[in-house]
Amino acid sequence: MNTIEIKSSKTNLILLLSGSLIFIILGVFLAVSPHKFNSFIFRSVIFIRIAGIAAIFFFGLCLIILIKSLFTKKFNLIINEEGIIDNSSYVSVGTILWSDINSIKSINVMSTKFLIINVKDPNKYLNKEKGIKRKILERTYNTYATPISISSSTLSYNFDELEKVISNFYNEYKNTPK
Repeated sequence: MNTIEIKSSKTNLILLLSGSLIFIILGVFLAVSPHKFNSFIFRSVIFIRIAGIAAIFFFGLCLIILIKSLFTKKFNLIINEEGIIDNSSYVSVGTILWSDINSIKSINVMSTKFLIINVKDPNKYLNKEKGIKRKILERTYNTYATPISISSSTLSYNFDELEKVISNFYNEYKNTPK
């Protein structure tokens, strides 16, 4: 088998970028004029302002990550005889060797498909990371018993094909000593 190199989908990234911008603008309105959004459900002006500020920070961070992804020249996912090199998202762990993997399965989370990569030693991947990224990986680990998940939502590749390719590579190279 050859090496498969997958870039990000510029269309999907632009759509996500646009969504982030919309939520940042909404957050600005909530933070600057919370009294205009005061209603029966949201009575507290302070709560509305805090929600606006939180939206600005969260979607601002998303915007920065998406812009970085949009202008990156490197491949987001590389699949070869050694393993998977995952740079497809902020919480990607880099190289995942076939010999480290126990199993691969797909799941749906709110209409987004993910490949869950169960590894023999999750701490090997958790201990490489720090800060917010580590917290997100720990949450993934607590939910799915592995810190590693791959989504094709930002990749220029069909999810079902991606799952098939990764499974084929895994079945061929999982017992190869490295």
